[in-house]
Amino acid sequence: MPTTHQAAAVSPARRRADLILFMVLAFGVSWASWGAAIAIGGPAKNGEPTYAPFLLGAFGPLIGALVIRIRRRRRGEPVPPHAVRYRPSAWLWALLLIALSAGAVLVAAVIGHAAGGPAVSWTDAKDVMNDMGGPAAFLVSMIVSGPLSEEPGWRGTAYPRMRATMGPFRIALILGVVWAVWHLPLFFIDGTVQNGLGLFTPSGVLFVASNVPMAMLVTCAYQRAGVVAAIATHFAVNTTMVLLDVDTPVTQAMIIGTQLIVVALLLAINGRADRAAAPVAVVRTRPAQDRTRV
Repeated sequence: MPTTHQAAAVSPARRRADLILFMVLAFGVSWASWGAAIAIGGPAKNGEPTYAPFLLGAFGPLIGALVIRIRRRRRGEPVPPHAVRYRPSAWLWALLLIALSAGAVLVAAVIGHAAGGPAVSWTDAKDVMNDMGGPAAFLVSMIVSGPLSEEPGWRGTAYPRMRATMGPFRIALILGVVWAVWHLPLFFIDGTVQNGLGLFTPSGVLFVASNVPMAMLVTCAYQRAGVVAAIATHFAVNTTMVLLDVDTPVTQAMIIGTQLIVVALLLAINGRADRAAAPVAVVRTRPAQDRTRV
């Protein structure tokens, strides 16, 4: 953990400059790539001309994060004080968060079906995996495009720099809105999940709105166990939603609700862990004086 002296070595102006540069790169790379995909036209499928710029666009946040990291190291600056460092227990948390996040989506889908949404179908899930080249190719695609290409940026780079001046809840709200805006070009690329929903439909509006509770969920995961946990949570939600083919408003609304419940649970766990880790004040007492006179 950086000392107070080391943390003070990075001025607020430089921290803001790094954050702005990250956002410019994240949006610039992604929107330029997706803009090219929109101009080319056609579906964003492997083998199609649109696929390469579509895929490159997903890596805007990661590219921005790498540039900021290289700049920080060249300047000899320490890791930001609020960055959550890697530790081995992150992998255990990653597994727990995968189960918790995927379970929340599955429960929401079951409740959504009871409320009139589509039934959960394992056959449909197998068809989705087969369409993407089989289970192995599907899982690699789901972890690379989205979780791995985004979380080192949004959580690993933006969060610690924003945390220097604002609280976690406010950061999650802001990053949720930023995330929603960042996704908007995908609604105009044929073959994407967003294009299938439609921007000006109830499902499209709920997708945009869902970026806020999703950002809150992944931010809680990052606070608990760093980028590894954020990647795991992002992966679990995306994968489960794709396998279940979530596209109806009722199921989307249920997912938002279950995610908020998980966020509340993680906030309680994080708060309890923070209180347990807080230093205990030591009250020093003066030794009793011997009042006996000789």
